[in-house]
Amino acid sequence: MTSLLSIEELDATALTTLLDSATVLKATRGPSGPKPLTGQVWALIFTKSSTRTRVSFEVGIRELGGSSMFLSSADIQLGRGEPIKDTARVLGRMVHGAIIRTFAQSDVTDFARFSNIPTINALTDDEHPCQILADLLTIREKLGGWEGRKIAFIGDGFSNMTRSWCWAAKHLGFEFVIASPAAYAPPAEFLDALDAPNVTCTTDPAAAAAGAHVLNTDVWISMGQEGQTEKEAHFAPYQLNAPLLAGAAPGHIVLHCLPAYRGKEITEEILELHADTIFQEAENRLHAQKAILVALAK
Repeated sequence: MTSLLSIEELDATALTTLLDSATVLKATRGPSGPKPLTGQVWALIFTKSSTRTRVSFEVGIRELGGSSMFLSSADIQLGRGEPIKDTARVLGRMVHGAIIRTFAQSDVTDFARFSNIPTINALTDDEHPCQILADLLTIREKLGGWEGRKIAFIGDGFSNMTRSWCWAAKHLGFEFVIASPAAYAPPAEFLDALDAPNVTCTTDPAAAAAGAHVLNTDVWISMGQEGQTEKEAHFAPYQLNAPLLAGAAPGHIVLHCLPAYRGKEITEEILELHADTIFQEAENRLHAQKAILVALAK
């Protein structure tokens, strides 16, 4: 693995290897931990704002012996229209790796191609691979794994989170059910390309939640969609709340990649009831991303 651009490009072996590494790194975290990034500088190029992603990557790079350089679009010429391939060619000669949080997936793939340095997708409109790895690590810690488990996603059926979850389900074989309004379900061409019979879609949130071991959600309006307030009206029945979760499997867990908007995609009651898991999931961003960095260290 030379870069981490998507869950789609991985396979079951790559996923489990990263998760095994994250488990070890979490258990052995401390000053005596490995330092494979010693002497290296990694650039964090963000055109989308962030709390968990920025902090977890900066801490992870430092704990692995490296240093980080944060670059927002306002700090560099990308914000003035320089092509991503030109920025990549420059930074590829100066830094040892790049972590990119942006809108277009093509920006991440183009950067990796033209920079010739390890590149990590820290979120695009198409995928959120780092978050999925953290979620899988949390499921392993809380439930012992995903084998034989039903994982449900309630909300936007074709967000970066659901796309990444679909590819994870294809690779790992667990049952994955998406409940969303019909207008926001994965299109047929995506599902055809996915070719995963263990991934199904429904407009009925209760059917998706029934017997589910993991219930997952995300904000209804993603970054860059702030003007689409009319979208919320379609999602009112797709809230994680007590009546919906009453049909879930005993001992189920709730995941949310945060930030959460209480009273919209999840109620205050459900978030606080499952806060221990949700904030463990947030912490696991650090450990999962350290595993990625270790795998890409040269």
